[in-house]
Amino acid sequence: MTKTILSALAGQTLPVPPIWMMRQAGRYLPEYRATREKAGDFLTLCYTPELAAEVTLQPIRRYGFDAAILFADILLLPQALGADLWFVTGEGPRLSTITTAAGLAALKPADAIDETLAPVYETVRILARALPRETTLIGFAGAPWTVATYMVAGRGTPDQGPAHALKAADRATFQGLIDLLTEATVGYLSAQVAAGAEVVKLFDSWAGSLRGQDFDDFAMAPAKRIIAELKARHPGLPVIAFPREAGARYTGFARATGADCVALDNSVSAEWAAANVQKDGCVQGNLDPALLVAGGERLVSETRRVVRAFSGGPHIFNLGHGITPDADPDNVQRMIDAVRE
Repeated sequence: MTKTILSALAGQTLPVPPIWMMRQAGRYLPEYRATREKAGDFLTLCYTPELAAEVTLQPIRRYGFDAAILFADILLLPQALGADLWFVTGEGPRLSTITTAAGLAALKPADAIDETLAPVYETVRILARALPRETTLIGFAGAPWTVATYMVAGRGTPDQGPAHALKAADRATFQGLIDLLTEATVGYLSAQVAAGAEVVKLFDSWAGSLRGQDFDDFAMAPAKRIIAELKARHPGLPVIAFPREAGARYTGFARATGADCVALDNSVSAEWAAANVQKDGCVQGNLDPALLVAGGERLVSETRRVVRAFSGGPHIFNLGHGITPDADPDNVQRMIDAVRE
């Protein structure tokens, strides 16, 4: 049996696009909130394989998505490299900061991450056994630039200003951090594949704040290196890249990096992306997540518009970013029905 997502990633145009959602295991689901409460805190949920597997499976049971994405967090990797990580209720993650060459040198080497991340690999093994045969298992990591922005600032920032300031003031140290994260990300994703992930996705959530040569150096170059190394270790492995808010730089991104699929945010139209990005292969996206809060006829019509726009080539239906906690679970079913009808 060929899984539909693997067919789309191999370049096939399917009559009905396969579908999954970013953050499909999350706070919009009452069953997730119950499991999260049982775990006690977010990091315990991430590092308890049975619970992390349970929340990964919840949206598959409820909706029958074509793929499950591993439940984890992009900041587990810097924690495995020796950064302190904690979560502040209602505010999000906090990290110890890396702003100097000495701070960078104090981190662990890239090959020292597996002991900390072993529970994540165990979650993947559980999922590989538990998922329905037709459901693809996606592993993931944050892209080096995006992870670095958190490591430099110690938290999420609206404009990634601290990371931009460090690369301007001390480009060598910043490049060293990117290189460490690139090497560690290869090891992390490779271990997920060895445990049973069939596809991996690279989330560059803050790629849109990079311009010109910086986009080449810190978004494209690390993605290219990661993808090439993963494909050398795991021939035939499909990789999805998500340089969010790349705008015109989405064009040619798959060719430049070797990605099998480019995920698109909803700041570009599906019609533009079909003409400019899909010509190079599979695209993923790109419904506005806000429509899953509002619902109604516009949700249905916009879902159909995205499907129609991408119907001439390989497409995985998804949102332009993660589903939000205030989304209505019933609207998710309406969206799926509109895709599959």
